[in-house]
Amino acid sequence: MNTIHEYLSLAEFEAVVFDNNKVAISEEVLQRVNASFDFLKEFSENKVIYGVNTGFGPMAQYRIDDADRIQLQYNLIRSHSSGTGKPMNPTFVKAAILARLNTLSLGNSGVHPSVITLMKELINRDITPLIFEHGGVGASGDLVQLAHLALVLIGEGEVFYKGERKPTQEVFAIESLEPIKVELREGLALMNGTSVMTGIGVVNVYNAKKVLDWAVKLSCAINELVQAYDDHLSAELNNTKLHVGQQDIAAKMRENLSDSKLVRKREDHLYSGDNTEKVFKEKVQEYYSLRCVPQILGPIKETIDSVSAILEKEINSANDNPIIDVANRHVYHGGNFHGDYISLEMDKLKIVITKLSMLAERQLNYLMNAKINEILPPFVNMGKLGFNFGMQGTQFTAVSTTAENQTLSNPMYVHSIPNNNDNQDIVSMGTNAACITAKVIENAFEVLAIEAISIVQAIDILEQKDKISSVSRKIYDDIRGIVPVFSEDQAMYPFVQKVKEHLTNN
Repeated sequence: MNTIHEYLSLAEFEAVVFDNNKVAISEEVLQRVNASFDFLKEFSENKVIYGVNTGFGPMAQYRIDDADRIQLQYNLIRSHSSGTGKPMNPTFVKAAILARLNTLSLGNSGVHPSVITLMKELINRDITPLIFEHGGVGASGDLVQLAHLALVLIGEGEVFYKGERKPTQEVFAIESLEPIKVELREGLALMNGTSVMTGIGVVNVYNAKKVLDWAVKLSCAINELVQAYDDHLSAELNNTKLHVGQQDIAAKMRENLSDSKLVRKREDHLYSGDNTEKVFKEKVQEYYSLRCVPQILGPIKETIDSVSAILEKEINSANDNPIIDVANRHVYHGGNFHGDYISLEMDKLKIVITKLSMLAERQLNYLMNAKINEILPPFVNMGKLGFNFGMQGTQFTAVSTTAENQTLSNPMYVHSIPNNNDNQDIVSMGTNAACITAKVIENAFEVLAIEAISIVQAIDILEQKDKISSVSRKIYDDIRGIVPVFSEDQAMYPFVQKVKEHLTNN
C-alpha cells in the first residue's frame, strides 16, 4: 500500500504502476485538499478568478454568470474530450491518473476531495479510462487527454474494465462508484496539467533502464565471443575520464565478466614479448562497437538518471493554473501547466535510446559479417551455407527498426505550432514527445531481441557456453528456452516476439 502524503518518490510511483501496489490517501492530504477547496470557494466570491467565473483561454475576457459556473466546468470537459488515434496503453493511463492524483493532493488546486478519492478508486480497482494518443499540445497541459479522464470522473465516456471497453456508467454501477459532482473548478483543475506526459515519461524511464541493462549484458557477451582484451573496461582507463556514467558502465561490465573464461589480459598476449610477426593475426584493438561501450552507454545512463530526477520533481509539483495558496490567502495566475520540462526530457531520452539501438545494430552487424569478425559463418548460419540463411532475414528487421528510431528522434520540443486563437502561441508538444519516446524504446527492445538470438547462436557455433560468464550463461539458457538451436530455416517472427517480451518483462 502506497499512501499519498507529502512527497511521492519515483520508486513509490513505480510500485503502484508496475507492482500493482494499492493507493491510500492520508488524512493529512484530505484535510489539505479540503482547506484549499474551502478557501477558494470563499475567496472567489467577489473576485475575478480564471476558470471559476471567467471563460477559458482566449475566452477568459468573458464573465460567467454565477448560475452558469458549474455548467461551465461540464462544458469544458465534454467539449475537450476530442482525442483521436489509438487508445493509450493502460499502463500509461494508470501512471497519468497517479500523477494527476498526486499533484492535486498538494492542495494548490482548490478541488473537492471527492476528486482524488475517485481517482484512487480507479487505480485500485484497475479501471482504465479511455484516453487517446492524439490531442495534446502540452501547453495548457494535456488538455485533451486529461479531459477524457475528467469525462470518466463525471460518470461519462468509456473505460476498459476486465479486458473489455465499456461505458463508464455501466462499470460504476458494477463497482458501486459515484461520479464526482463538480463544485467549483474541478473540470479545469483536472485538465490543466502535465500529468499524462509525465505519467508516460515515468513508464518510459522504467523501460529505458531495462533496455540499458540488456544492452550492457549483450555488449559483455559479444566481448566474450571474440575473446576481447579487458583493458578497455578497466577502472584505470575509464577513471581517467571524469564522467560517472562511463565509469558506472565499465564497472558493471567488469562485474558481469568477472567469472568469464574468455576475456583476456593484454599482458598475457600482446605484452608477452613473443610477438614477432609483421602482420598480427589477432586484433590489437576491437571495433568501436565492442571497445567503446562505456563511452557510448555512459552518457545514455547519465541521461536516464537526469530524466528520472526531472520526472520525480514534476510528479510532486503543482502544475495547473491558477495556483491556490491557502497559507498566504492568495490565488496566483501563471503557466505551471506548460510541459517544456517533460518535452525536452523525453526528446533527450529518445535520442539516447536511439543511439543504444544503433550500437546494438552495429554489434549485430559484426556478428553477421564473417569478413569482419573472422570467427563465425555468415549470418551465424548453423546450416548449409548458400542453402540456409541463419539470421539473415532478421538483420533486415533490425536495420529497418533502427532507421525508424533515427527518424523518430527528431525533437518535438522545437515543433511548436500556435493554436487556441493564438492564446497558446508557444507550446511544448510534451505528450507527443512522450508517446514517440515510448515507440523508440519499444523498437530498441526489438533490435536487442534479434541481437540476443544471434549471440546465443554464436555461442553454440563457437562451443563457448561453458566458458562464458555466469551472467551471459543465464542469458544463453533463458533465450535457448525460447529459441532452440536451429540450423534449418524457419519463420523467425514468433521467436523474435517472444524474446522481445522476455527482455521487456525481465
